[in-house]
Amino acid sequence: MKIEFLSKAPKKISVVIYLASEGSTLSKAAHAFDQASDGLLTRAMKATKFTGKRDQTLDLVSPTKDQDRVFIYGLGDVTKLKSLDFEMIGGSISGLLMANKIQQAAIVLESTEVKNNDAAALVASGAVLRNYGFEKYKTKKPDATKKLESLVMVCDNAAKAKKNFANLQAIAEGVHLARDLVNEPANILYPEEFASRAKQLAKAGVKVEILGAAQMKKLGMGALLGVSQGSPFAPQLVIMRWDGGTKGEAPVAFVGKGVTFDTGGVSIKPAAGMEDMKGDMGGAACVTGLMLALAKRQAKCNVIGAIGLVENAIDGKAQRPGDVVKSMSGQTIAVLNTDAEGRLILADVLWYVQSRFKPKFMVNLATLTGAILVALGKEHAGLFSNNDQLSERLHTAGLDTGEKVWRMPLTPEYDKMIDSDIADMKNIGGRFAGSITAAQFLQRFVNKVPWAHLDVAGTAMDAVKTSINHSWGSGWGVRLLNKLVADHYEK
Repeated sequence: MKIEFLSKAPKKISVVIYLASEGSTLSKAAHAFDQASDGLLTRAMKATKFTGKRDQTLDLVSPTKDQDRVFIYGLGDVTKLKSLDFEMIGGSISGLLMANKIQQAAIVLESTEVKNNDAAALVASGAVLRNYGFEKYKTKKPDATKKLESLVMVCDNAAKAKKNFANLQAIAEGVHLARDLVNEPANILYPEEFASRAKQLAKAGVKVEILGAAQMKKLGMGALLGVSQGSPFAPQLVIMRWDGGTKGEAPVAFVGKGVTFDTGGVSIKPAAGMEDMKGDMGGAACVTGLMLALAKRQAKCNVIGAIGLVENAIDGKAQRPGDVVKSMSGQTIAVLNTDAEGRLILADVLWYVQSRFKPKFMVNLATLTGAILVALGKEHAGLFSNNDQLSERLHTAGLDTGEKVWRMPLTPEYDKMIDSDIADMKNIGGRFAGSITAAQFLQRFVNKVPWAHLDVAGTAMDAVKTSINHSWGSGWGVRLLNKLVADHYEK
């Protein structure tokens, strides 16, 4: 979608959206239009009882030759609007325009009606995030009129707004990449194909390294390789590096689970809903999208993105319940349930990242447990951490971006639940506290590195629809982690 920032609205544009604060107070530009049209807006607002409440809309046929339609959009109480609110408003307006098959429009913002200097850029960002669809496999050409092609943002300081939008556009590109990856079917996006797409980030300046099965075997990654052994698709470990900070400074690290399809293995999943397991790589998709966003906006930080890519399939070579594998750390694992595979992958990737890169912290993302859905539904991702400062920063970033997290406990009592009689640990802890015991398992592979685990099973796919996302693959986490980096780890 094309975005322009202008200080004055084009004289001729088919659709114009004016904004009104709660109490039906028209903006200066809307008031001028009202006077020029003999009080059309005022009369229409009175007739429809339009009060300017948040997301309230009024749609009118324009009496002038220069416009076909005029919308008034309610902002609610403008004194309470935060950055996320402006993005949500942009998404709602974008949705309104698409629902009306409007492809080009102008949104008029003024400093008298909004107190946020970045408002125009944020509204545009929300519109871009909403204006997404995954239709590449439809043989009938999608209705082009349902896509917003161009948007003109009319604001006081157009040059500044344009500059501010550049970073937001980079973040949106990362979100859209993550959505694309999650939405892809598993017969198209298998581990090697995913790795190939990650390699395309080199065009943005990301250094990409791909390790195959032989290299992982040499490193002793028996946990990860055990998951992949039933699939015809070779596993991949992708390391993405963005060197935007001071040379030699320790990086921050993000690790993603990338199971391109999860049958459950020998511990096979029920057939109903198994098709959703194409999204079991939502954590890896987020990390890949994040790395693109950071590179596109030239983040001033050294960042590692690592994703373990496998397919958890079934054949005669597949891992069996009761097998014992040896992880890269040297710790042994009794695999009691082959459907608890994500933690096995992450165990080796986390150990590899902390050993090789000595990061300031590690955050891993994984569609890890159904138990987190039982606990938190789809409104929050589960947050588990060994570090209070990192947890608080993630919590705050979640509130700022709308990608909310809720901290869950980690204690020695829960950790004992994964002790094994025949190995150092087992990969399940029993019926109770399933998301917690999965996190306890991961914690055994991070030593004392500040670390957080985000269980995104309820947010990365089939998430709650919002003003800025109507996609099955949500791209959840890109904006959250970008905010974390921008607020605390860039110079």
